[in-house]
Amino acid sequence: MARVVFSITHFKKSFNLFTNISFLFLLCFFLTIHIYSASNFNLLHQPKRSNSIINIFSSSSSSSLNLTDGIDNCSGIYQFHDHQAKCEYVRSNRGCGSRGYIDYLQLFYCICGSNPFLGYSLLILWLILLFYLLGNTAANYFCSSLESLSKILKLSPTIAGVTLLSLGNGAPDVFSSIVSFMGKGSGGVGLNSILGGAFFVSSIVVGIISISISSREISVDKSSFIRDVLFFILALCSLLVIVVVGKINIWGAIAFVSLYFIYVLIVATAHLCRKKDKEVSSSPFAVSSITRIFLGNESTDEIGEFGTPLLGYGGDEKLVSIEKGGINGNEDGDDQNGGITSCEYFRCFLYVIELPLYLPRRMTIPVVSEERWSKSFAVISVTLAPVLLVALWDSQRENLGYNGSLVIYLSGGLVGIVFGTIAFVTTKFSRPPKRCLLPWLVGGFLMSVTWSYIIAEELVALLISLGIIFEISPSILGLTVLAWGNSLGDLIANVAMAMNGEQDGAQIAISGCYAGPIFNTIMGLGMSFVFSAWSQYPSSFDIPRDTSLYETIGFLMAGLLWALVILPRKNMKLDRFLGGGLLAIYLCFLCVRLTQTLGGVPLHGPL
Repeated sequence: MARVVFSITHFKKSFNLFTNISFLFLLCFFLTIHIYSASNFNLLHQPKRSNSIINIFSSSSSSSLNLTDGIDNCSGIYQFHDHQAKCEYVRSNRGCGSRGYIDYLQLFYCICGSNPFLGYSLLILWLILLFYLLGNTAANYFCSSLESLSKILKLSPTIAGVTLLSLGNGAPDVFSSIVSFMGKGSGGVGLNSILGGAFFVSSIVVGIISISISSREISVDKSSFIRDVLFFILALCSLLVIVVVGKINIWGAIAFVSLYFIYVLIVATAHLCRKKDKEVSSSPFAVSSITRIFLGNESTDEIGEFGTPLLGYGGDEKLVSIEKGGINGNEDGDDQNGGITSCEYFRCFLYVIELPLYLPRRMTIPVVSEERWSKSFAVISVTLAPVLLVALWDSQRENLGYNGSLVIYLSGGLVGIVFGTIAFVTTKFSRPPKRCLLPWLVGGFLMSVTWSYIIAEELVALLISLGIIFEISPSILGLTVLAWGNSLGDLIANVAMAMNGEQDGAQIAISGCYAGPIFNTIMGLGMSFVFSAWSQYPSSFDIPRDTSLYETIGFLMAGLLWALVILPRKNMKLDRFLGGGLLAIYLCFLCVRLTQTLGGVPLHGPL
């Protein structure tokens, strides 16, 4: 167990260093392009494009280029083969405009057009960084607020596990889904990413766990397993009805979301019936133990740290310890003469390297946990948080029909100064506040949601651009790249938990493989439906037309039914037959989708 934790910790540190160095490289590249090419390229996307830029390229382009101003998609780019022609098309076609803050198509075709390898490298590297930032923000900020909220609200581990904990673990999927539905024509990305992630976790993760521990003949709780699988199938059947109908109103969306509250009620009732068993680990939904044991803290007295441990978890704590002067001795066991000095210099170097990724979030998200408390950051964060919210609102002012930028910025700054003054007067340098914690936690929750939304918005925008560049439907990328990226932490954590946690570890891991997808499917898609239907009220919201959704739901149900039939026949013992069948079903699904993608099925049209 210690060896596994050490190897994972070493990998996390190496990956953390890689992501921070990569971010510095990309930051320098973007700044260089923006400074020296601002007169030629509109790389940084603005909510309202300059008409002069559009007119210049329309008038200077060849008459043979059918450049249309204002079409709804960018499919016309496939008729061009020269990168200069594609550049002119992208810059003059509003349908090719980025949905994020960076115009990736202009970056690829205009700036890196003569060197496609550089363009591919930059976009893939930025994709990895966005996945890292989304998972790291959820783990270090979003989940920390949820943990503290669960303590203040005095929730039982079971209720916290199926509500706040599931929200923390599923935050990347949920935010990605909501953002994709809020973007025009990108709702299929959200549907496919949620279903793809659920399929990956319930098939690949469960299959690997079953094969890995088959020799130990470990069995899982039958009633909990059947309850989870049946409710998951019920949620998928409800979703299938919505997809078949093709539209949903606000009341239907609320009804779909209410399914999860019914699930919570069922779990709570089962927990009360088993109240005689007071061990937290016996609860089939104590998924928080995955993270605690995975990080080497095996205490189960309370809800532990949430989040995805692989995606940079613990990085901020290292920075806080350096800021407080708490640099430890030489961890590698070197001698004390000169070894500590070298280690201190190296840690200071890492501290400087990590600042660009660390500071923007730390200076805008209030954190009041004991081990990460810093009065300086607390005052700065509550001062700058309203300014960030105002900036985000101002970036959407065109859609909101509001143009009072100066007034709203001054108001946000004034509110921030008031909050900062109150925080400075009422807090101490030595410890976080003990009273009136709820406003701090609500603020931390709100700002972590804001950052997750910003990152998820950019991630979805990048995936849509990659779909255009690679001539692949963005829905396919959502089903694979986005789903795999958001589920990678579940794979590492659940497999490690099952292999090192004996009977209880396997039970917790298997339960997490079904409880998490249930939450993501119902709440992730449900909240997306609610927001989308509310924006169309009193009309109904049209569900994205994607016939491949039937295949995804069908294969996902096949995997669930396979586990539901095989596992009871095996006396609830996880073995190779169960795992091999789940892996085979998922691989067959991938083969079908890849065959459709590579076999000439048109995938360039609107979603």
